[in-house]
Amino acid sequence: MKNIKLFEKAREACREIIRIGDAQVNQVLLDLAAEAENSIGFLLAENKKDLERMDPSDPKYDRLKLTRERIGEIAADLRNVVHLQTPIGEVLEERTLKNGLHLKKIRVALGVIGIIYEARPNVTFDVFSLCFKSGNVCILKGGRDAEYSNKAILSLIQKILGKNHLPGYFVQLLPATHEATSDLLEAIGYVDMIIPRGSQKLIDFVRQQARVPVIETGAGIVHTYFDKSGDLQKGISIIRNAKLRRVSVCNALDCLLIHEKRLSDLPELVKGLGNEEVEIYADEKSWKVLDGRYPEGRLFHANENHFGMEFLSKKMSIKSVNSLTEALDHIAKYSSRHSEAIIAGEKKVIDRFYREVDAAVVYSNTSTAFTDGAQFEMGAEIGISTQKLHARGPMALKELTSYKWIVRGDGHIRNP
Repeated sequence: MKNIKLFEKAREACREIIRIGDAQVNQVLLDLAAEAENSIGFLLAENKKDLERMDPSDPKYDRLKLTRERIGEIAADLRNVVHLQTPIGEVLEERTLKNGLHLKKIRVALGVIGIIYEARPNVTFDVFSLCFKSGNVCILKGGRDAEYSNKAILSLIQKILGKNHLPGYFVQLLPATHEATSDLLEAIGYVDMIIPRGSQKLIDFVRQQARVPVIETGAGIVHTYFDKSGDLQKGISIIRNAKLRRVSVCNALDCLLIHEKRLSDLPELVKGLGNEEVEIYADEKSWKVLDGRYPEGRLFHANENHFGMEFLSKKMSIKSVNSLTEALDHIAKYSSRHSEAIIAGEKKVIDRFYREVDAAVVYSNTSTAFTDGAQFEMGAEIGISTQKLHARGPMALKELTSYKWIVRGDGHIRNP
């Protein structure tokens, strides 16, 4: 294993990082936020090197791109994490047994967390801030697409750690090679958890190849169902925001389901999408309603492949349904269990949707764009978990912890 020395350093660092007080942790994050803002020129220049190697039409291009505004948002997220309460040491349960033993269950760090991610340089900042605040050491494995950006960001982080008299190996960046990925996936005894962030292909590969525990932050195949009781004006606004706020992210709308009794409202519901050149792949009934009422060259007949697809671009599918049951059946078949929404006015319809949809986040009468750790006031996020073990939905500080039992006795012994 070529990276064994790095893994050994990370394991040793677990004992060091838990000795750092909250005040010093927060100072590092505040210093890093200021450094990011002061280094915008440097970060954009390095990011440009990555962007020049990628086709702008690639859905990953938008995720890769840093701007002054996005760096400002990153700095704001770092400051948000500062104001969050550290979860370490939180008492989850406490009681005294009949025999006098006192039990306390407290939060502890997971240890060494490996992150494998694609063209998302903001993840480098997010992962470090959340891991550092929750007492975890992190090993980063970015892709070649963001190699210059990730190295630049890591240099800022390690500069700030040094300024605060802390070792740089609290966070380490592996080479952007397949060999480094294999080493991380097989780092038994060194890495406690691996979290992949990226395409379904990447996530599937990590799940299949990893020999250490994995938390899946799955792809987002996102549906919004417009019920026969839905409010038209709310629907217009919600659908537009869910699709267009940022098309390349995992909480963006992929498939609009619409009750057949509201098909006459479909042209108005998607009018704003047509103005933004969104391509629509519609089933037969929806296509007939939109034909001649949606921009020419942007309306297509849907086939089976268009359902269950994460588009990550200005494309989406539309499927008409004859009932809430049919909408629920469609979601159950094609959902990635990330985020699902309903637009409806009837409480019993909404309640059934909440009860039966199996997803990390389920919405009514709002945009799925809110599936985000910062929007949930959790600070930055390390990913959106679509599985059920350990964590589900936006993962922030508490989701990066486990627990241990503290048992206090006074000469207690267990009888035979």
